[in-house]
Amino acid sequence: MNKKVANPLQPANVQFASGGIQCSAYLYRPAAAKPSPIIVMAHGLGGTRKMRLTAFAERFVAQGYACLVFDYRHFGDSEGEPRQLLDINKQLEDWKAAIVYARSLPDIDPKKVILWGSSFSGGHVLATAASEPKLAAVVSQCPFTDGLASSLVMHPVTSVKLTALAIRDRVGAAFGQAPVMVPLSAYPGEMALMNAPDAMLGLTALTQCDPDYKNFVAARFALDIIRYYPGRSTPKIKAPVLFCICDPDTVAPAKATLRHAKRTPCKDIKRYDYGHFDIYVGDAFEHVVQDQINFLKHTVPVR
Repeated sequence: MNKKVANPLQPANVQFASGGIQCSAYLYRPAAAKPSPIIVMAHGLGGTRKMRLTAFAERFVAQGYACLVFDYRHFGDSEGEPRQLLDINKQLEDWKAAIVYARSLPDIDPKKVILWGSSFSGGHVLATAASEPKLAAVVSQCPFTDGLASSLVMHPVTSVKLTALAIRDRVGAAFGQAPVMVPLSAYPGEMALMNAPDAMLGLTALTQCDPDYKNFVAARFALDIIRYYPGRSTPKIKAPVLFCICDPDTVAPAKATLRHAKRTPCKDIKRYDYGHFDIYVGDAFEHVVQDQINFLKHTVPVR
């Protein structure tokens, strides 16, 4: 007999190990406790699971999908020191660990694991899917796909300042010093990893959901971002991929994303006239999440 969950929109707090450190996550289960598909989700650059990912998860669980929404090591409620350390390889390891954990859960169909990523994690899910041939589907929302393209949207003077700060942080780390931090978002003309006209206001709208959000990361990350090209892995992805691309994207330029998306063997490309930060709230959210639900129901139907 199937057990009934009292309220599927009230997730359980769970943890799974990644690199010997515990990652914290929300586990949503659909109302009927039966082998169900599961969507593994995480946020973008410096984001946490509380920053509107729960809004997406609630829509998906209402359609019969379980959801595992996690924080990376060093961020949010997950363990890891120093705090706010954005390490690309570690985050990719966290995705692998989350997939293993999701497949181990009772009442989950291990053959129906779906990855969902947005912004920086939109790139992570592409890189992960390229090396995980048994995934059921991937949703990549306004994805970061091309380190050079994203770096070129920044003013050269800001880039030089960021590089100097990143080198100082990396040298200090080699001698055991505390991280040198850099803002994640700021207003145009100010130094930050994101200082496009819509970055500060856009992130402010999202951080209202997480009062503990910290608008900074260890500066050494600026040396790595320009060398990260998850879009190049798209030809290797075997699972169907939904690309949700924002044409006026100020953070992850659409031109580069489209070039990589078109090289994906099995893809569905949706384009929107919304900004990078718009799709988490309001009418833009409603539009995009419905497209994602339609894709999921067609690609990985719930029994």
